[in-house]
Amino acid sequence: MTIQISALEFECIVGILESERHSRQRVVVDVVMEYEYKDSRYIDYAKVAALIQECMICSKFKLLEDALEAIEELLFARFDQIQSLNLSICKPDILPNCRVSVIKNSVS
Repeated sequence: MTIQISALEFECIVGILESERHSRQRVVVDVVMEYEYKDSRYIDYAKVAALIQECMICSKFKLLEDALEAIEELLFARFDQIQSLNLSICKPDILPNCRVSVIKNSVS
């Protein structure tokens, strides 16, 4: 089975610039996860979305790369049936003429 969460949007502290350490900014997270659906064991996508948002808000990451690794570790630990994971975090407002994202692909 595949779960896809598109455009999970919230504000958090993320970034290395001084201004980013004091003001929340909008981020957009996309997730695609393949998992084994067996014996009615499913993954609650609402919990996945809430975990990602909570992780980013509480951790106040400096780098998107660190956020992606923490989210990956959290999701693999919480949901042992995940087979692969594609995560993307976008900072849509950081540059005036484009949307900047960092992407991580993982296999369990």
